[in-house]
Amino acid sequence: MKLKSILKSAAVAAVAVSASAVGAQEVTLRIQTHYAPETVSGQLAQQFADDVEVMSGGAIDIEMFFSSSVVASVETFDAAANGILDCDMTGGAYQTGKDPAFQFVGDIMGGYETPYQQLSWLYHGGGLEDAQELYNSYNMQLIGWWVYGQESLASSKPIRNVDDFKDWKFRSPPGMETKIFEKLGASPIVMDFTEIFTALETGIIDGADASGLSNNVGLGLYDLVNHTNYPGFHSMPSDHLACNKSVWDGLSDAHRRIMDTAMQKLALQTALTFEKKNAEAAAQLREQGVTLHAWSDEDLQAFRDAAQATWPEFATSDAAKALVDSHLGYLEQLGLVSE
Repeated sequence: MKLKSILKSAAVAAVAVSASAVGAQEVTLRIQTHYAPETVSGQLAQQFADDVEVMSGGAIDIEMFFSSSVVASVETFDAAANGILDCDMTGGAYQTGKDPAFQFVGDIMGGYETPYQQLSWLYHGGGLEDAQELYNSYNMQLIGWWVYGQESLASSKPIRNVDDFKDWKFRSPPGMETKIFEKLGASPIVMDFTEIFTALETGIIDGADASGLSNNVGLGLYDLVNHTNYPGFHSMPSDHLACNKSVWDGLSDAHRRIMDTAMQKLALQTALTFEKKNAEAAAQLREQGVTLHAWSDEDLQAFRDAAQATWPEFATSDAAKALVDSHLGYLEQLGLVSE
C-alpha cells in the first residue's frame, strides 16, 4: 500500500507539472528578421527561437517572421518600438536616419577584423552600456548581437581592386557605407533586400552588398552574377536583437536571462558556423565558375583609410561621437589602429 501511495503521489505531481507547463505559454514575442528562412542566418535565427522556447519550458513562444514579411527591413525597428512587433532582429545601421550613432552599433566598417573582436567590444569594451542609452531613447532595449563576419560583394563585373569601383552601381544599405564607396568612385543605390534580384536582372545595378558569402549563395545572388570577393573586408554588420523596452521590462528576470543566454549562444554559433560555411561556399562557387577576387594589402588599406576618414564625418551627433571614441579606444587596445 505504501508503494501504491508513493506511485499515486508521483502521478499526481506529474499531472500538476504537465498542467503547469501547458499553462506557462504566457508570453508570445513577435520577432522579424530580414533574412530568408533558407539562408544560414535564417536557420540560426530559427534555432534561437527554438532555444528560447525549450529553455523556458514553453513559457516564451516566439513567432518569427522572415524576409521582412510584416514590414520592410528599415521599418522593423519602428514596428517593434510602436508595438506592431515585439522585437527587431535586423541591424542598427538601418536606423541611421534617426541618429548617426546607430551606424556605430550596426556596422563600423573598416574597423574590427573578426566577429570575436567586435563582440568583445560589446561585452567587454563597454559597448553594451554605451549603446543602451541610445536604444532606450527610442523605447527599445538592445539584447545582443550576432555577427557572421566580413561580407562579400556580388557583382556582374570584376571587383579586383579599388579601381574597379569607379562607376560601379550597387545595392547599398543606408548609412555611412554610401559615403565611403562614393569616395572610392562607386555609385551606391539604397534599396531593400527584396529589390536586389529584380535590380540585378534588369541591369539597374551591377552588384550588391547583401551579406556574407554563404548567405549570398543561399539568396541565389550568384545565379545572377559571376563575380565576388573573398575573403570579405568592407563590412561586418552587427545584426542585433532589440526589443520594445516595455515588453522587455515586462518579462520576468528568468525570462530575460533566458533571452540573453540564447542570444549569446546565437552570437557564438553564428561566428563559428560562418567560418565553415563561407569556406564551403567559396569552394562551391569556384566549381560553378564564379570568380573570387582576393584584394591586395595595398587595396585593403585604401579601403580602411577611406572608411576611417569617414567615421568623424558621419558622427555628427553627441551619441555618435561617444561611440566612435569608445570604438577607437578599444581598437587601440587591440592594436588595430594607431593612436
